[in-house]
Amino acid sequence: MLFLPAGSQDQIGQKLNNKAKITRVFRDVVCRRDYKAIETPVIEYAQTFTNPHVGMDLSTLLKWFDYEGQIEVLRPDWTTAIARALINQPPTQKKWFYQGSIFRNDKNGIESRQAGIEIIRSSQCLGEMESLLTAVDYLKALQIDDYLIELGHTGIFEYLIQPLELNRVEEEALRTAMHDKQTDVVERIVKEKGNGQVAKELVNLIQAYGDKEVLQKYRSDWQNQTVLVEIIDLLDYLYTSLETMGANVIVDLGRVKQLPYYSGAMFRGYLKATGQICFSGGRYDKLYAQFDTDISAVGLAFDIDVLANVISPDPAKKRICLIASPETHVQAEQMRQQLEDIQVDIQYQIPAQHNYDQIIDLTKEVNES
Repeated sequence: MLFLPAGSQDQIGQKLNNKAKITRVFRDVVCRRDYKAIETPVIEYAQTFTNPHVGMDLSTLLKWFDYEGQIEVLRPDWTTAIARALINQPPTQKKWFYQGSIFRNDKNGIESRQAGIEIIRSSQCLGEMESLLTAVDYLKALQIDDYLIELGHTGIFEYLIQPLELNRVEEEALRTAMHDKQTDVVERIVKEKGNGQVAKELVNLIQAYGDKEVLQKYRSDWQNQTVLVEIIDLLDYLYTSLETMGANVIVDLGRVKQLPYYSGAMFRGYLKATGQICFSGGRYDKLYAQFDTDISAVGLAFDIDVLANVISPDPAKKRICLIASPETHVQAEQMRQQLEDIQVDIQYQIPAQHNYDQIIDLTKEVNES
């Protein structure tokens, strides 16, 4: 008996149909919004993803050596691969979309499917708004309305830790503790740097999530810190805009980035029924620095596997079976072409078991004539 590697799985039936619907609707939505398609190779050099600007862990990538000794990998991230591709594209096209798989060894499944957008050379606010409103538009087209959008910003954590003068290892440990909401670890790391005030601010920030009242509170608390007030103003604008479009929104001011290249607003979409993340993204102006160029960028990616579990399937079509013979097969095919918007199967015998809505025996009609 042959088995699949751990994390791999076959795809059949309605879930596969749902994924096809998701990608079809996505393409319709983004093309209507003037995005242009792009696809990168499934095989890339590891260095594209493991360099300091991106910071992916090589151990989580599916990799091998090529004939020249270079490490190649199956594409683990669309955003980075597209950044590599777009530096060679004319600057006039700013909005791009993609669909396809990524491969990582740090999830339950090795392969996961994404559909996403990338907006480059866009000003702050314009890129964030277009990304988020594309998400709202797409989820509406899928008839998904029970979701929640979470907003955050990388600049808050980075501004508050400046007085600590952390080295790279210390900053990563603190970032991880913030992400995992480990208040005791956050307090210990910061107090070891001799700054109790920052420790208190970061611990409080872990609980700084909720509705607009959170933004109002911190705008007041930070009124003398211009950088932080500007961040609050941006999040407030995004929050209000999304609410106006009918979306449910929360903020998480204590959220920290998980990839080095994030450099501004961050957002995630949650399905309320399951708590699963259906999309995530943000601004990553630092990403293009690895290619020695300065290009602003923002975008997000939808998790097709998650969405496929919750969308409503297309209405079932009527199923008809035409019973034919070698002599009447062409006749049956001609009849099939006349039966629009109906699923038509052609068989030479009436199946003993079936779930057709109707069976038409063309051989009987031929015999009777």
